[in-house]
Amino acid sequence: MMHAIVAREAGGPDVLNLAEVDRPVPGPGQLLVKVAAVGVNFIDTYKRSGAYKVAYPFTPGSEASGTVEELGDGVTGFSVGDRVATAEGVNCYAGYALIDEDKALPVPHGVDDFTAAALPLQGITAHYLINSSFKVEPGHTVLLHAGAGGVGLLLIQLLKARGARVITTVSTDDKEQLAREAGADHVLRYDGFAAEVRELTDGAGADVVYDGVGKDTFDGSLAALRIRGTLVLFGAASGPVPPFDPQRLNSGGSLYLTRPTIAHFLRDARERRWRSDELFAAVADGTLKVRIGARYDLAEAGRAHDDLEQRRTTGKVLLVP
Repeated sequence: MMHAIVAREAGGPDVLNLAEVDRPVPGPGQLLVKVAAVGVNFIDTYKRSGAYKVAYPFTPGSEASGTVEELGDGVTGFSVGDRVATAEGVNCYAGYALIDEDKALPVPHGVDDFTAAALPLQGITAHYLINSSFKVEPGHTVLLHAGAGGVGLLLIQLLKARGARVITTVSTDDKEQLAREAGADHVLRYDGFAAEVRELTDGAGADVVYDGVGKDTFDGSLAALRIRGTLVLFGAASGPVPPFDPQRLNSGGSLYLTRPTIAHFLRDARERRWRSDELFAAVADGTLKVRIGARYDLAEAGRAHDDLEQRRTTGKVLLVP
């Protein structure tokens, strides 16, 4: 047996309860991992609330780190005792979790368990955003929303290493300080950000906007783009964007809009390892800093969700079994 967080119906953070459940058994090609830490992400809140449909009873969590305790039949790439992480697990809000071998990421020496749990989903998201959704080149001007969030702080560092000019939005003075420490060139508040971006770019606008906020920022994000600029809408922290007339892309300057999701940028083992190896190497050599903003005991999953949804957190939020 083991402890796990179980939601028996869709709802608010209060539906997340600690329960005793059977420990899973690895099937062919799977690793049984003793979970050291779990990443808390907005997609977990979407599934808990019913915004994304899941079957109940439901245990959230796709991101975790830990140690391999048992191997399923046919596993050849890992051994008992190996440290691994994943952005593609299932039911990770638990003491033990199953990870498919091809979705397990080796954790190198020099990267602790908490950092290993904090990096995969948001780090790989940041990696595909600047390499695949829109390939950022030196000299590009980038507008990034929520610069003090988990993805935001990683993105700022990766963008500056790429040679981009980074403009970001935040909601408080404390978050502004975090964004500046990460390397942002300009830090704005949300009110009137589109006009300020125009002013900072001599009227031209940004080459790309990375928007994980959604409904509240979408119109301004479009307005902040240069002609033939790209809006990468990768999240909906403030709610989903309502349906809109694509003619707006034409009138805004032949704009591009894409709505990526991480699964489409982890198509095979080679792509997974390319992204994760670059990220873990950058953390191990100290060039990429991962901010863990809060840690909660597993039983406090509901409080962690509430704090995340109310934007009371900065950096990465972790649960510790």
